[in-house]
Amino acid sequence: MTTTDPTTTTQAAAPAAQRVLAQAAFEMRTVLRNGEQLVITLVLPVLLLVVLTRTTFVDLGTTDRIGLVAPGVLALAVMSTAFTSQAIATGFDRRNGVLRLLATTPLGRSGLLAGKVLGIVAVEALQVVVLAGVALALGWQPEVAGLPGAALALVLGTAAFTALALLVAGTLRAEAVLAVANLLWVLLLAGGAVVLPAALLPGPLQALAPLLPSGALGEAMRATLDGGVLPLLPVLVLAGWTVVLGAATARWFRWAA
Repeated sequence: MTTTDPTTTTQAAAPAAQRVLAQAAFEMRTVLRNGEQLVITLVLPVLLLVVLTRTTFVDLGTTDRIGLVAPGVLALAVMSTAFTSQAIATGFDRRNGVLRLLATTPLGRSGLLAGKVLGIVAVEALQVVVLAGVALALGWQPEVAGLPGAALALVLGTAAFTALALLVAGTLRAEAVLAVANLLWVLLLAGGAVVLPAALLPGPLQALAPLLPSGALGEAMRATLDGGVLPLLPVLVLAGWTVVLGAATARWFRWAA
């Protein structure tokens, strides 16, 4: 009879793609199971969509309220998931030593980052399905020709806000990340032209907002889903923010608190 000594038995690591997909699934479940993050990523965008469409508390200067609001709410959903939710989750994982631990496993640093990105994309896909479904039920009629441009804008926005999330999470203490991420979310929502056009903001913000990643994403979504054409300026702004924030993250991100 042949026996196997358990002390000499080793188990090979799963293929790289399988490890990344497992991490992505974990990241997605973490967001969906967290009540606070779920409120920011899904509940609030749906409420904004319904309230701004079905009430007149805010003068939007147009009779097609849903056509103006729906693209901006989709942009807000991306900002909430790629930035706020990711910054908070990564900040606390870093404080608890999870990032440093996972970086030493077969998953590795590149696999961990890839899993996080795929997890963000999966949550965003769910958000788009839910929000677009609600908007269509409210009478939204997006420009079909603008869908490819809108998809590109969402990808660029995801890249820019993920880079910002990692920069904040990788340089500040977890408690500070929580405060900064939520504060930036509120400021960008109020004055970043993400949900409503920059033209509806107070004077000084009208020129500044389109140069922010929130304003660029919002303007890109409105232009593509309403007019069918993706303007060049928002693309350049989002790409520029991605490069700058990505370089800063690579330079200053710390895996351990």
